[in-house]
Amino acid sequence: MDGDACCHSIAAASVLAKLVRDRLMDRLAPRYPAFHWEANKGYGTAGHLAALEAGGPTPHHRKSFTPVVQLRML
Repeated sequence: MDGDACCHSIAAASVLAKLVRDRLMDRLAPRYPAFHWEANKGYGTAGHLAALEAGGPTPHHRKSFTPVVQLRML
């Protein structure tokens, strides 16, 4: 079931969480320019994955993000 469609408070929380995430990505982007967080907002785009492979994860990457897990297994 899609909680956003059934409950206004869930939908509002989802929007706020995305806004906060986007602002965090914008603030982190200058510190980690190879990841292009200002453009991809942390999604695993081809460029983001290439930067991850080339330079490894930052302290801000989720340890549960599959590409990070795979890098840690090498």
